[in-house]
Amino acid sequence: MADAALTPEPPHLPVGAAERLPPLPSSASPSRRAWLRFKRNRLGFWSLVVFVTLVVLSLLAEVISNDKPLVVRYDGQFYFPIVKTYSEKTFGGDFETETDYLDPFIRDRFSKDGNWAIYPPNPYGSKTINYFAKEPNPSAPSRDNWLGTDDRGRDLLAQLIYGFRVSVLFALALTVTGVVLGVLTGAIQGFFGGKTDLAFQRFIEIWGSMPELYLLIIFSAVFAPSISLLLILLSLFGWMGLSDYVRAEFLRNRQLDYVKAARALGVGNAQIIWRHILPNSLTPVVTFLPFRMSAAILALTSLDFLGLGVPPGTPSLGELLSQGKNNIDAWWISLSTFAVLVTTLLLLTFMGDALRDALDPRKADA
Repeated sequence: MADAALTPEPPHLPVGAAERLPPLPSSASPSRRAWLRFKRNRLGFWSLVVFVTLVVLSLLAEVISNDKPLVVRYDGQFYFPIVKTYSEKTFGGDFETETDYLDPFIRDRFSKDGNWAIYPPNPYGSKTINYFAKEPNPSAPSRDNWLGTDDRGRDLLAQLIYGFRVSVLFALALTVTGVVLGVLTGAIQGFFGGKTDLAFQRFIEIWGSMPELYLLIIFSAVFAPSISLLLILLSLFGWMGLSDYVRAEFLRNRQLDYVKAARALGVGNAQIIWRHILPNSLTPVVTFLPFRMSAAILALTSLDFLGLGVPPGTPSLGELLSQGKNNIDAWWISLSTFAVLVTTLLLLTFMGDALRDALDPRKADA
């Protein structure tokens, strides 16, 4: 009885705690355990699911939002305007010009004598201007244009779909370029140290003090605007933050015993960097990715808002924000664009937080 009285009772867990936090398998690999910890963060995991779904849908933008039918059956024959251009005469018109599938005459032809056409859910492309619109531009949301039109008469939903795709693909390309340059320079600095590290640090200090916005303005005035030029210019400055993190990891890991053992066995510097130190230094790199993409999307949007971004005519979230500023009464332009931009950045932020927690070695696995 005395022994039972002295034995402390186990702590009482809340009901359902075991179901909420199941123990991770001890035999799982580190990457598997990190993935399981990431899935435990419901907000981050579902943000990843939603973001990937939106990206996939945007990659299928031509099927979702296009002014050309997917399939047309006319006079007993099948046509595929989404992949091939047909003249107006093909469907009973008078001219050899490309068919305008929003023309009421063409649509009437498709509805007679057993003819039919399957249009995308949103029958407008990124550059489509409906010359048969019933309202002046910019027009408010309606049955024909679910989110309204911009000041040029282009469908706002189509602009948001294509603009989201441009922003995400640009951010992804800029992130990949920045990661490659940042990892390369950081690895060289951290592994060799000494004068090499000192020289790189002085170069980064000088290069980082360059006025990036002024350089963009100068190059925009000298060269024709293009996405590739913008990607190159932003890549020249986007690698320095990640380089510092990788440098710190290499400076720490190069002093560990497994690196000294590899040196003693005669392994070359390149092999030590690539096969031994780099895999153990990727935690800050992976954690950095969602936040880097957020910064890239914000940078592109800001430059487009100032007129220094993508070429005119390219779907852009920044251009839509600029239109919203110039057309205060057209509230649907600013509101829709702001909602898309904020949602995208929130999803990336939640993913980054969950990824940071999943890769944190101080987090308990139980």
